[in-house]
Parts: sequence; structure tokens; C-alpha cells
Amino acid sequence: GFHLSGTVTEPATATEPEMTYKVAISFDRCKITSVTCGCGNKDIFYCAHVVALSLYRIRKPDQVKLRLPISETLFQMNRDQLQKFVQYLITAHHTEVLPTAQKLADEILSSNSEINQVHGAPDPTAGASIDDENCWHLDEEQVREQVKLFLSQGGYYGSGKQLNSMFAKVREMLRMRDSNGARMLTLITEQFMADPRLSLWRQQGTGITEKCRQLWDELGALWVCVVLNPHCKLEEKSCWLRQLRNWGEMDVCPLEDGNYGNELPNITNALTQSSGHSQDSLARPRRTVFTRAIEGCDLHWQDSHLQRIISSDFYMSPSYQREGESLLFNSQGQPLWLEHVPTACARVDALRSHGYPREALRLTVAIINTLRLQQQRQLEIYKHQKKELLQRGATTITNLEGWVGHPLNPIGCLFLTLTEACRLEEESCLEISDAGDSKPPAYQHVPVATGSQDSDESYLSLALEVALMGMGQQRVMPEGLYAQDKVCRNEEQIIARLQDLELDPVLVQTLRKQCVLLLEGGPFSGLGEVIHRESVPMHTFAKYLFSALLPHDADLAYKLALRAMRLPVLETTAPSGDVTHPHHLVSVVPSRYPRWFTLGHLESQQCELASTMLTAAKGDMLRLRTVLEAIQKNIHSSSLIFKLAQDAFKIATPADSNSDTTLLNVALELGLQVMRMTLSTLNWRRREMVRWLVTCATEVGVRALVSILQSWYSLFTPTEATSIVAATVMSHNTILRLSLDYPQREELASCARTLALQCAMKDPQNCALSALTLCEKDHIAFETAYQIVIDAASTGMTYTQLFTIARYMEHRGYPLRAFKLASLAMTHLNLAYNQDTHPAINDVLWACALSHSLGKNELAAIIPLVVKSVHCATVLSDILRRCTMTAPGLAGIPGRRNSGKLMSTDKAPLRQLLDATISAYINTTHSRLTHISPRHYGEFIEFLSKARETFLLAQDGHIQFAQFIDNLKQIYKGKKKLMLLVRERFG
Repeated sequence: GFHLSGTVTEPATATEPEMTYKVAISFDRCKITSVTCGCGNKDIFYCAHVVALSLYRIRKPDQVKLRLPISETLFQMNRDQLQKFVQYLITAHHTEVLPTAQKLADEILSSNSEINQVHGAPDPTAGASIDDENCWHLDEEQVREQVKLFLSQGGYYGSGKQLNSMFAKVREMLRMRDSNGARMLTLITEQFMADPRLSLWRQQGTGITEKCRQLWDELGALWVCVVLNPHCKLEEKSCWLRQLRNWGEMDVCPLEDGNYGNELPNITNALTQSSGHSQDSLARPRRTVFTRAIEGCDLHWQDSHLQRIISSDFYMSPSYQREGESLLFNSQGQPLWLEHVPTACARVDALRSHGYPREALRLTVAIINTLRLQQQRQLEIYKHQKKELLQRGATTITNLEGWVGHPLNPIGCLFLTLTEACRLEEESCLEISDAGDSKPPAYQHVPVATGSQDSDESYLSLALEVALMGMGQQRVMPEGLYAQDKVCRNEEQIIARLQDLELDPVLVQTLRKQCVLLLEGGPFSGLGEVIHRESVPMHTFAKYLFSALLPHDADLAYKLALRAMRLPVLETTAPSGDVTHPHHLVSVVPSRYPRWFTLGHLESQQCELASTMLTAAKGDMLRLRTVLEAIQKNIHSSSLIFKLAQDAFKIATPADSNSDTTLLNVALELGLQVMRMTLSTLNWRRREMVRWLVTCATEVGVRALVSILQSWYSLFTPTEATSIVAATVMSHNTILRLSLDYPQREELASCARTLALQCAMKDPQNCALSALTLCEKDHIAFETAYQIVIDAASTGMTYTQLFTIARYMEHRGYPLRAFKLASLAMTHLNLAYNQDTHPAINDVLWACALSHSLGKNELAAIIPLVVKSVHCATVLSDILRRCTMTAPGLAGIPGRRNSGKLMSTDKAPLRQLLDATISAYINTTHSRLTHISPRHYGEFIEFLSKARETFLLAQDGHIQFAQFIDNLKQIYKGKKKLMLLVRERFG
């Protein structure tokens, strides 16, 4: 049959009643060519009802009544039966059918109508003719709508996932050799090209967002797959080529390297190029995401050698040819395929994607044999040049483009092809583990099918080998943020896949062999002895290799990881390689970083590698030394070294067991390096670093603490040394933590005091108080510290610092020393008439109270200093009031007699203070009146009342005050309203 119809019943649920749907399906040569269903489903996939009817027909063919095409049935009827049939049909559906029936009747009865020009009539139940196109039903409108919707969501709400699943659907269609695959991809691409954000991004010169960029990459890669279909017709290919060219010529078409900026000949671009090569961004042809697919249209599969490779496992060269040099076979007679590697891998991807897995495998093996041969030859060439290269200490890059991060993902493609052949398809593979993640795939060794008898290789060991070869390839860091980011991302993806492999003896052997080759490798290996300055670093890769090798060959693991620690782009003095060499794709200007946008990420990967080695080397002093040297030589960022020091400390001091001294010492040494690196540069984490170092030194023990105290000047500022380092070392907690005996405690205290005095000499302003505190328990040291303060007081100290130390002295029971320091502080101070809220007022009041408590002489000594320094009337009157309330000398200094009488304001020393206060009130009044506004009048009258209180302390105070008020009325008679208020209050 060609037409299947039926009714599908969907049973009732808790919320929905039972529903019945009418379904009709047309099919032709084993493909469903059209579907209709009463449910009105709008999706690119068939609805459940169409699937149900199809499955019913597949599983129970004998339950479905098979009928002749309707035209055959009608042919068997006579005139009356036909009349009856038509009338009954019209009656059954008269509302829908009647207008059509009337129109058809009119046309049939009109002799020259179009319907009468055609012989016979259509029959929907009879199927298509043999020449008609036949393809699976695809609702094109739906595809457009969905892609448009997902793109409009900009990668949010899981739309990126949805688009990726549409791409996966295209791959599935290609694998089933469904001709709709390319059609669906065309529809998707049209919507992508119509994305309104493209022109916006282009105008702004910004790159496409990360999520979107990855979708465009996949789109480009899928087109490469489509055009490389080994069995497509020429007319199909030329049609695709036309489409791809049209898209590529549109100015909104995204570029392969991910930024619109690059095609603009802007000045910053011109600067990043060196004069060494003129083919800069201007001359470079514009490469869009479709360029590779357009180039792919030129590739064909007619090559006889290629055909033989993919069509047989046993294609070998005749044995008599093996002696000579041949480009088609290696010395074992296995076929080679000498095409540009990413292109060859794109062929593999196309074979895999179009449902030719065996062929894909055969081509993969040929490519790997070719890579091996190249690796071998490069190794031989390098052995001859080794001496010269090592002397130069640099190398040129032989690989024009890196395979990791390449738009065609060649290494990922070969790895997948090989591992897919080794997958254990267990039932349990589909189960989800407790964590909700799917379990990693399980693999088994499948021997490589080959013509040579002695091959004991498996596709799995080849997968590992090719991944290691590709990842270890020395390559220049590409230009542009996107391309650089892609290198990191692709590397992480490949490593994640490698970690799924269980390393059995066969794989360990492959791993070791390849690691040795990478270490010995010359310019083709990123782990070779010399590398180019702008070579992509190997830290992430080496970290995987180190962990994988460690249980099997620790020496090799360390050798490799230590070799990979370098980051030559940060070595400003590194030789820049051979500038004239045509293989240079990047600017080579020594002592200037090229534009490495991912440098921060790369440095943190370098740090991760170092941390992994430190953890593994715990307890092994020799290995730890070597790792430490590598860190000190290669890591240039203080914050990363600090992170390593913290990591080492954490691992060395597990909560549940004893500390590991070897690793603790490494942590301390790294910490000391950080201290030296950040001593003279500003670092916002500096305080945290200093505190951490003291903690670490405490864990190491008393010798480490003595050592940092003795060499403080190369590690800390004087302030840090006294307020953080020495203070922490001398704290009760430290002494308890180390359970020190008396001699040890004394030794530490002595070192701390020496440090305190040195710091006080070097920076008295910031260290004097800490120094005094640290020296409290030792009389001589304390006296020395005090003398340092006195010496520095006249020149280098502020009144705040001096007052603070003076108060400390009083608190420690040295009131006379406190008085001396307070007097020195007063000489540095100057309080203007309007500074009545100055923070130093409290200190002044305290100093006067101290002097008063010591006795008449001290008060007499400080008052002239106060009068000289303080011009604020309210402060002076406050001091005066306090001095007249109690008798001086109440501190009771031994050996002094005090009369116990209150002091008079008529006699010295208070007379001088009273005169100064009255004078300050007069000056302040005039100052305030020069620019007073009416809203301050009330406040001013209160001020005058305060002034009167002070005037009245003098013998002729009331006369003085009356003269003062008269004077005001005379001078400021213009301020009528204010003078009225003055008269009201003061007469």
C-alpha cells in the first residue's frame, strides 16, 4: 500500500478525557512521505499518534486490511453503482464536499475545461511513479519556526541545547542516508543567517557571544560533512556550493576566527604584526565559517589509492616494493594517506557521519600510520640539528596550524572514530548512576584489521596514541581571543575523553612510548627540549600525562611535567626564534607580550600542574626540591605562588594526622618568595599573605620563626614586622601551639625585641608604639625604645602618634614620661578659632588634666604651649573651668608635697590662660560677625553668654564685658536686628 489511514485513541488521564484522532500517512519505497493528524501537532518530529499508527502497521501487518487503490475499485463499478457511490459520499460529508463536488461537475460537463484535457484522474491511494523524487516527510515550516524561536532566546532557557539537538538530528539523518539531512541543515542555516543580532554585532565590532559562536562552529563543521558525502550527485554539490558562496559573501556572515574586528584594517591590528611578514590582516583573505565547506566542495573521492584504502582492510603494498622509498605505503607495506591532516580527518568525519563506519576506520588507520612516519622522520632530522638548536635555545614552528582547537577538530574526530569501534554496548550503558550523570563509556580492545600478520595493535591503543600525538604537537598560539579560547576548550574536551579510558598494560605501554617520543621530539613536539617563544603551553596536557603515568613510571612522569612547566612567552629575555622564517604566523617582538588573551587561564593551569606535582611529591625531599626549583624559575605571578604555598600547606597539614615536614618547608619557602616579590609592590592581599606566612612558620617550628624575625627587613615592612609578625610570634597562642620551654621562649622574645628596636629606628612614626609594647618585659630594651621615640619626636612624629604613645605611657605607670611626650605633641598642634570639633581636642583636654594632676609646675609648663597652639575659645574655656574645679597635684607623685588649695585665675599660671581665653572669645566674635546670616543669630547670642561667663572670672570682668558689648554695637550698628537681640539680652 501507499496510503495508510486509521484512528488512534489516547486514553483518558486524571486531567484529560479520552481523545480519538484521525491519522493518514503516505509512504513510498520504505519512506514516510507525508503525514496528517487531527491533533494539529506543530513540531519537526512526528506526533505520538503518527508513530503509534506506523508501529501498529509494522508490528501487526496482518491486522491491517489491505485494499486496492480506489481507482481500481471504481473501475469495477457500473454506471448505477458509480452514481450511488458519489451521492452517498456527498451525503456523508455534504458540508465539506458539496462545493467541491459542484465545481468538479461543472468542469467535467464543460468540454474545453482543463480537467478534460488530461487523460485519467489522480488517485492518492495509488502511490508515486518510479521517476518521482521520494524522501522522508519533513515539515519545513516547522523547522524554520523552531530555529527562529531558539535563536531569539539567545542561548537562554536551554535554547542552545535545543539547537544542538537539531544539529544532532541532522547528523542522525546523514547517518541514515536520509536526503532530508542537507535540506534541514539548509533551513537551519537560512534562519541563522537571518538572525538580527548578526548585523548588530558587526556594527558594534563586538564578537559573537560564546554560546552562539559554538553553534556557528558546529554549523560550519556540519556543512563540511555534507559536502564531503562520498556518494552525493554533482548537481547536489554545485547547488550547495552556490548556497554556501551566497551566505559567505553576506557581510554579516561570521568569520572563522570569531571576530568581526579583524577584517577592518585598524591601527591596533597593524601594530600587532611585526615587519617580518607583510601578509597582515589586510592581505589575508576573509575566511568565514563556511570557507572550509566551500573548499571541501573541491575534494572528491575518485583517487584510486583512497578508494582501495577505504574499501579493504587488507590493502597492502606488494612485498617486493617495500625496500624502495614509496609515498603510498610505509616500510611494513601498510597504506599511507598523505593529505593535509585536518582535511584528511574531515573525510573521516564525513564517512562516519554518512553511515560508513568501517570505511572511516580504515582511513583513520592510514592517517595514523602517516603521522607515525612523519614523527619518525622529524625525529631523525632533529637529531642532526639538535646541537645547533640547543645552542640557539629556540626553534621555529613547523606546524602551520594547530590540530587542537582547529575548526575541523581533527584529533577529536579520529579519537571518536576509533573509540566508537571499541565501545562495549552493554545494557547498563544506558543506566543513570546515583549522581544523575551517565556512566563513562566502557571500552574493550578490538584488534586492528590489517593485512600484516604480526599486528597486535588495537583501535583503542591507536585512539590514545593519536590523542597524545595531537595534543603534544608544538603549535603557535593563534591570534584572537576566540581562537585562543577554543584551543583551551578543545584541549579540555580531549582530556575529558582520555580520562574515560581505563589504562590497562597495553594502553600504559602506548602512553610511555608516546611520552618518550614527545620528550625526545624536536620542533614538532610541544614537550621537546627547545620550543618557540609563542608556542601553546602544555600545562593542561602535562597534568593529565603526569597523573596517568605516575603509578607506572614516576621518573618519566616527573621528567615530563617538569619539562612542561615553562611558559616562555613570559620570559622577556627569551630568544624569539628565526624571524625571517616563512613559518612565522605571529609577531615576534622580544620583551613585549604578544596578545595572549587567555594568559590568565594559562598561568593558572601552570599553577595547577605545579600543585599536582607538589601533592604527589609529598615526603620525597629530592623530588620536592626539583619541583620547587621549577616553580621558582617558571612562575612569575606572586598571587599564583601564594596559592601554591597555601596548597602545599594544606596538603602538608592534614586534619587527621601528623604534618609532613618536607612539604611544610616547601610551603614556607614559597611563602618567603612571595614576601620578597610583593615587598615593594602594592598588593591588596599583602596583609593576608603576611599573616599566612607567620602561621606557616609557626607550623614549621621555632627555628623558622627565629629565622623570619632575624631577616625581617628582606621580607616585611617595619609596620608589618612589628604589628603583625612579632606581635603574632609573641602571642600567647603561638607559645601554647609550640609548647616552648623557657630558653626557647626567651630566644624568641629577644629576637622580637631586636626586631622592634630596628623597626622603630627605621620607621618611628608607625612602629614606635608596637616597639614599646614588644619591649615591655625587658627594661633596657624598653628604655632604648623610649629614647628612640624622644629622638624622633621633634622631627618625624605627628601629634596624634605622640599623644597615643603618651597615653600608653600613662597607662603603663609613667606619668612624667607621658607628660613629656604630651608637651612635645602640643608643639606640633595648631587649633584655629572655628575648629571646635577637631579630633585632637580630647587629647588636649587629657594632656591638661594629666599636667594638672601632676602639680602646679607641670601645669605652669603646659599652659604656655596650650595658649600658643589652641585658638578655639570654647576649648580654652573648658580647660580653664576644669583647672579651677580641683586642686592640682592629686596624682600624688612620691616625694612631692601639695598644698591641696584651689588655684586662682588672678595668679599665674591660670591668669595667662584666662587672658588667652578672653582674647580668643573677642577674636572669634569678630570673625563670626563678618559673615553671619539671620538664622545663626540665636546661636550667636548663646555664644556671647558663654563668653560672659569667662569674662566674669577676671577681677574687672563685668566692666571688660560691658565695654566689649558697647564696642560691638558701635562697629556692627548696620546689623539692626542682631543688635536689638544683643541689647535685649545684655542691656
